[in-house]
Amino acid sequence: MVPGRGEARWAPRPASVAPSPRRETAASSRWSGAIRLKTLNGDVAKVATSGDAPARALSDLLVHETSVAYTFIAPAFFLLLFLVAYPFLLSVWFSLSDARVGETGAFVGLDNFRRLLGSSIFLQTLQNSIVFTALALGLKTVFGMALALLLYRITRFKRLIRGAVLLPFIVPTALSTLVWWWMFEPMYSVVNWTLKALHIVNRDIPWLPDPYLAMFTVVLVNTWRGLPFFAITLLAGLVAIPRELYEAAESDGAGPVGRFWHITIPLVKPVLAVVILFSPWPTSTSSTS
Repeated sequence: MVPGRGEARWAPRPASVAPSPRRETAASSRWSGAIRLKTLNGDVAKVATSGDAPARALSDLLVHETSVAYTFIAPAFFLLLFLVAYPFLLSVWFSLSDARVGETGAFVGLDNFRRLLGSSIFLQTLQNSIVFTALALGLKTVFGMALALLLYRITRFKRLIRGAVLLPFIVPTALSTLVWWWMFEPMYSVVNWTLKALHIVNRDIPWLPDPYLAMFTVVLVNTWRGLPFFAITLLAGLVAIPRELYEAAESDGAGPVGRFWHITIPLVKPVLAVVILFSPWPTSTSSTS
């Protein structure tokens, strides 16, 4: 039927042609991970597409980097294993046994701990260590923050002054111990001589023989030695605080105390937490040395 003028032309829709197997094979080979080509000998060769080469190179690189990483980690791992893990496990075994020098010993459980808890000398030593650590840590925290704020305000010769602040921390422990022992020695104490010359005291003060004055002395020396570490670390935290925060707080009417409590302390708190976390162990061990 031929449509007339003004009528819509209509033609039957051609039926869908099923793809031939050869076309499907070509399409699948196009999107597959490899292309098959015939060589001159008639064999089928498989050539990697452009997407496979980088992936294979990346996997080879990762395998190579993993082996290199294990190689670099191995010395530190064995160092920690033999110098940290093995002594720690050996000390745990010694605490649970009656081993002595030259003897293996046998397992005794918690008898050593029961004997220590019943010893007055051990309890007094534990009390002295706790008091010493608490006092030294508190003084280093307070004076370290004060010194860090002072160093932060200094603009002239700040590099020279910051380097000089580190001297107590750099001086060898043996040398500083001898100097401080000479300063507080009962007979030739330069501290007693200075106090008597200023007419503050009339007689020599027994700094080291008296137990309370001896505690004060060792706390003072430990604070002097650990103060630079606190000050420089907190100074790094202060330098990292944006100056705009202080300017905005000052424009809002906040005073020095308000800026310190609401800006400095919250932003320096992570650094302060790390310093306080790492300080008790060296402080407590220095009290027994």
